[in-house]
Amino acid sequence: MQDQNTPMEQDEMMDGAELYTLVDEEGNEKLFELVDMLEENGQVYFALIPHIENPAELLEGEVELVVLCAKTDDEGNEILEPIESDEEYERIADLFIERLDADAEDEEDSDNE
Repeated sequence: MQDQNTPMEQDEMMDGAELYTLVDEEGNEKLFELVDMLEENGQVYFALIPHIENPAELLEGEVELVVLCAKTDDEGNEILEPIESDEEYERIADLFIERLDADAEDEEDSDNE
């Protein structure tokens, strides 16, 4: 799902999750949950997954990771946009995946203690 200049306003918080509504090319809105954000070379990036009401559903299959960058529009509003360069997208997505894998390993290690 590609975002089209979605305002960065946080929709709501449910169970501590930061939720954002993204709009695809056809104008369809879908609720996403922020899983991580990072700053790289002065640019802020967001990693989001579709919001799922029942966490058990996350274990049932693949989860779509959406990686967007924060920009400022002509009116000075912060928005989320797709990363234009395939190389940049792959590099940032790999960084997020490494961070998420490390977090999962840390959580597993702490559960085993």
